[in-house]
Amino acid sequence: MRRKGRDYEHKYFLSPDYQRIRRELIGSVVILAGLFITGTIWFWLVDKWPFLDAAYMTMITLSTVGFGEIRPLKPHSRLFTMVLIVAGVVTIGYMVNRFTEAIIQGYFQEGIRLRQKRKVIDKLSGHYIVCGFGRMGTVVAQEFAAEGIPFIVIDSEKEEVERATQMGYLAIQGDATLDEYLLLARIDTAACIIAALSSDADNLYTVISAKTLNPNIRAIARASTEEAVKKLQRAGADAVVSPYITGGKRLAAAALRPQVMDFVDGIISGTEKSFYLEEFRLQEDDCPFIGQSLMEAGLRAKTGALVVAIRRRNGILIAGPTGGTILEAGDTLICMGTAEQLRALNQLLSTGVSIYTPAFPRIPRKKDIPASES
Repeated sequence: MRRKGRDYEHKYFLSPDYQRIRRELIGSVVILAGLFITGTIWFWLVDKWPFLDAAYMTMITLSTVGFGEIRPLKPHSRLFTMVLIVAGVVTIGYMVNRFTEAIIQGYFQEGIRLRQKRKVIDKLSGHYIVCGFGRMGTVVAQEFAAEGIPFIVIDSEKEEVERATQMGYLAIQGDATLDEYLLLARIDTAACIIAALSSDADNLYTVISAKTLNPNIRAIARASTEEAVKKLQRAGADAVVSPYITGGKRLAAAALRPQVMDFVDGIISGTEKSFYLEEFRLQEDDCPFIGQSLMEAGLRAKTGALVVAIRRRNGILIAGPTGGTILEAGDTLICMGTAEQLRALNQLLSTGVSIYTPAFPRIPRKKDIPASES
């Protein structure tokens, strides 16, 4: 589905303040042009002046330069001229006022920045969309930024969009439940969408819209209640997270198994990590290890990376696979290791070109790799 160029940009991309000042400026120019046309036609048709004289008389009247009448005016034309002068002065004064406000408020600079932002958005592909920049959405964005994942934020509140922009994130203001704003965020080329809005209903609408516009997108949603979790799953959400349920379980786990929780937190979040978890999908045509066991493939011995789990194509999860576990086409290997070990595994799974596809496309995380391991 293609967007409608400039009309789409003006309606959905530019900020409301910018759109308002632009409408007012265009409106005043249109009114001024209408006055010029009206005055020219009056002097041309009513007073029977030559067209050039009629246009010139209208111009000096609207501009109030002080020149005298170029031809004698009849009484009714003098009355018309007075009305034309008042209307012209009011219109020009209003236009100057709007233009001055636009300069002082920086709306012209904003327009340039917004168009530059749109160019960046138009080039997005394989990115993530974060809907809602509240407390949860902010944490999600911070984690994505730490991982070096390309993403864009959508929020209906101007303050939240400005906050996201100040943090260096790509963000647009709009209602994520509407198709127009999802299309603006390039949902057609996105890899994943995060519905982190405060309302369960809004998250439900967002998931439905996302799956309609891009059936292949992975949708993750926030839910406040167990009932909302079920509805979001029925709507097509690939994963649903309840901050209250998940938070309660993590609190209990932190109390019962603190060292385990510290370890898990250390490998799944944050920027100061020594170990990473990564996913690798084995392609059917190119992977040389299809049909071999983990022991025969020797992934651990050759790279040091540990295969902690395997997700089969049919969805079955094999936790802690043994050396005899056979690698099948379409398997997703969940691996743990240092940045250097995972790079070595990446190289091992490559035959000159990349023969694996990460479960969700990511960009290189160079800033997360310690200098000693580079």
